Amino acid sequence: MKLLLSFFILLSATFFAQAQIDSQNKSTAIPAVESKKQIDNTPKITPSKPDNSNNTTFGSLDVPNLSTGVEAPKKEFSLFGEKFGNPGELYQKQLDKNLENTKLSQAEVEARNGSLTDQYFGDFKSNAKSVNVSYRDHGYVDGDLIQVLVNDDVVQARVFLNGGFSGFKLDLQKGFNKIDFLALNQGESGPNTAEFRVIDDMGNLISANRWNLSTGVKATIIIVKE
Repeated sequence: MKLLLSFFILLSATFFAQAQIDSQNKSTAIPAVESKKQIDNTPKITPSKPDNSNNTTFGSLDVPNLSTGVEAPKKEFSLFGEKFGNPGELYQKQLDKNLENTKLSQAEVEARNGSLTDQYFGDFKSNAKSVNVSYRDHGYVDGDLIQVLVNDDVVQARVFLNGGFSGFKLDLQKGFNKIDFLALNQGESGPNTAEFRVIDDMGNLISANRWNLSTGVKATIIIVKE
């Protein structure tokens, strides 16, 4: 009985092992399915060729010419109203003028720049009752202004000197009649330049002269009535 049972167990084990082998040999292979290739929709960028039209060749390198978009001013600006290529020219011009003045005599400097001291043109005697005092700009009419005083009283407060003579009639007092011509400015070109004449009521010329004055300086003439 034990022998029969052992034979039955052995037969069962053999059959079971054979079934496993057959099962493994008869398995169905599932073929691999290839997935669709992913389509690349990214746009392709083709590198552009370099533009060397605005480049400057430096050795073996191409250096682009950069532009700031700002153009340099064509004209120089000056705060002094004149145009100098070099700002130092303004200072140099004034320095040259000062050096040139040192080579001139005092009279020549005053003739150019105007007298810095009051000018006295003398005293004259007259028996006339009145005189005509007239004046004009003897140089370029450039806006010279004067003030006229008689015995320190203002008789003409502000006179513009033209190219022709203009003036006023002065009744002479007994004794001294002092006439002052005060330069109020030096015009555009300087100095204050003028010519004056004093003629009595009989048409006789008593005095005539010219001045070149700096601003604030005066020219004086005295007429003494006997």
